[in-house]
Amino acid sequence: MQKTLFSSAACRSVTRMVAVLLAVQALAAASLSQDTTTRDDVVWRDARELTVEGRGWPENKLKAPFDRLPAKAEGQVRAPVWGLSHDSAGLCVRFATDSPVVYCRWTVLKSNLALPHMPATGVSGVDLYVMTDGGWRWLAIGRPTQLSNTVALVAGLPAKRREYMLYLPLYNGVSNIELGVSKAASMSPLPRAEKGAKPIVFWGTSITQGGCASRPGMVHTAILGRRLNVPVINLGFSGNGQLEPEVAGLIAELDAAVYIIDCLPNCTAALVSERTGSAVAIVRKAHPDAPIVLVEDRTYADAFLIPGRQTRNDSSRAALRTEFEKLLAAGDKNLHYLPGTELLGTDGEDTVDGSHPTDLGFVRQADVMEKLLAKILTR
Repeated sequence: MQKTLFSSAACRSVTRMVAVLLAVQALAAASLSQDTTTRDDVVWRDARELTVEGRGWPENKLKAPFDRLPAKAEGQVRAPVWGLSHDSAGLCVRFATDSPVVYCRWTVLKSNLALPHMPATGVSGVDLYVMTDGGWRWLAIGRPTQLSNTVALVAGLPAKRREYMLYLPLYNGVSNIELGVSKAASMSPLPRAEKGAKPIVFWGTSITQGGCASRPGMVHTAILGRRLNVPVINLGFSGNGQLEPEVAGLIAELDAAVYIIDCLPNCTAALVSERTGSAVAIVRKAHPDAPIVLVEDRTYADAFLIPGRQTRNDSSRAALRTEFEKLLAAGDKNLHYLPGTELLGTDGEDTVDGSHPTDLGFVRQADVMEKLLAKILTR
């Protein structure tokens, strides 16, 4: 008779270990996802009563409160762009409270909470930062498990007024979002001290929208907003950053500190040649003196070995450089150019699929962009 590989005692031991691990996981999930709707010591506040940042248009111009394009854009922009505009990428809620606990409950629009190459925390989660020692620091993540979620973001804080910023989902939208604090605590909006501070406006692709950050605060647009202490408007549309004049016209309605056009990952060389000049002209007509930055596409992580990928990079970059030189020759005096060769590293360790950055890739991209943007913003 063939001997069994494990004794019954060993099997029982393994079973006990699995049970313990499952129990620990359940307790951890409960601590972060407990439903507090019946608790008397929590007061809920609609996020719209606080400071919602990252919207280019006022709420009364939107079809839904957490959209990224105005209601009039429906039927004006292509259907995929309009659909993606309901994703809340770049939006954040700023508030201050002295509560020892902070809860969040939110309802997302799409039942697909995750993507095959991007976790649910980034696609549909919320991401809490706190101001400490003069800078923003990560504090907690709200992990989504269903369409409507109630999460204890953080508890046990020493009683003290603190400033917070909560980033909304990158690849999902929200129909409503509320924040809960202790009944005895205060809670208030957190507008910027610099009243009317102009935002940086990003127009781009899936990468700009945040694919594939592990959480909403890790996309490079959010990182730059924290580092440079400026509002950010994220108009990244996955697979659909195509330099359309309709989108350029909407962007021209925004009064920005800097306009960043980062559409090459979705544009062939022919499309770059056809549309770059007109897109810049539309924005420039409304903002004659504003800085505009043209960004090359990142280098595919596998381009070192796959000629077609390198050719794709080279051709679109050559087309963009040509359009940039034309615009300079025509007299544009505040146009800037950011090469793509350094947006990601050369070690191949910072993308999910050779194209979309991991958190490491987004930090590297922010590092490169920050050098240029810091110079522009201090002029």
